[in-house]
Amino acid sequence: MKRLLYTLAVVLILSPLTCMAGGKKSYIIGFYNLENLFDTVHDEGKNDYEYLPDGGNQWTDAKYEKKLKNMARVIRAMKDENKVWHAVLGVSEIENRHVLEDLLAEPAIADANYQIVHYDGPDRRGVDVALLYRPEVFQVLESKSIPFDFNSTKIEFSLNKEEQDAFRTRDILMVRGMLGDEMFAFFVAHLPSRIGGKGNDLRSRGGEIMYEESMRLEKEFPGIKIVAMGDMNDNPTDDSMAVYMRGKENLSEVGPEDFFSPFVSMLKAGYGSLAYRGEWNIYDILVCNYNLAKAPKGGLRIKPIVKKKYYGRVFHQPFMTQQDGPYAGQPFRTFSGGAFIGGYSDHYPTYILVSNK
Repeated sequence: MKRLLYTLAVVLILSPLTCMAGGKKSYIIGFYNLENLFDTVHDEGKNDYEYLPDGGNQWTDAKYEKKLKNMARVIRAMKDENKVWHAVLGVSEIENRHVLEDLLAEPAIADANYQIVHYDGPDRRGVDVALLYRPEVFQVLESKSIPFDFNSTKIEFSLNKEEQDAFRTRDILMVRGMLGDEMFAFFVAHLPSRIGGKGNDLRSRGGEIMYEESMRLEKEFPGIKIVAMGDMNDNPTDDSMAVYMRGKENLSEVGPEDFFSPFVSMLKAGYGSLAYRGEWNIYDILVCNYNLAKAPKGGLRIKPIVKKKYYGRVFHQPFMTQQDGPYAGQPFRTFSGGAFIGGYSDHYPTYILVSNK
């Protein structure tokens, strides 16, 4: 797939990000897969043995500290470009709350004052999702961890009953609160893997769970604005997002029971947040409900952020990108071929802008 590179010359709507006076408000909402942010201590019940000093990755304190600094550098770089911290940032592939506390203590981002919403989940590999938020702009009212289940009347699953009972994956996080003076709910997901070319039905169920929970919230809190985000292990054109989340490419297509999916058009244009076998994909997705996509004048609404055309942003800079070798031009990851190379993540972060301007 042809890839269109972002550069610092990309036209961003930066002015609204810095002006919060007179009732005019703008917020950055984003997601970042931190690629196996593990500490060096074994967590009981988690399969974290590769990420121990004597494990397969020889995961030492020095490597862990390098990883923390790298993740903080990316978050800081987004702030520097946008002139404002993310209001909320969903993250995935984190081992526990402790690693997030260590991350948020990094000098590069400590002054953001991020707080954490996290639940320990049942994933067999021991990774969870979480939400980082700035309490100055987002006040949490409710949160819960939503387990994966097979309670679908529309999806035919490939796993039998015994396999379903034994299946473990990441929970989906839901956080509801007030962004400024408007009610929002954020879903953070890391849907089941594509390993072995499988799991389309499982990812579809993940999308269906988020959609069902979103419709429940809309019924209970009319007018609530919803953003679902995560490493979906699917492109926005795949069934989990396009069918079961009812994600629409164009704002004109979005009805009251639909979601706007801004990364569809970007994927088609050649943008990508990760590469696999030379093909670019956008698995790091954010979608927003009708109430946010088509908010009336004066309400927070998703805004174009790249070239005054695209409503999403895949963020990367040269330091986050492999500069040479067979993977040149792709995300500069932590490990390659089993060797520690000191990179950042195998995913680029993504985000959207919401504003009442």
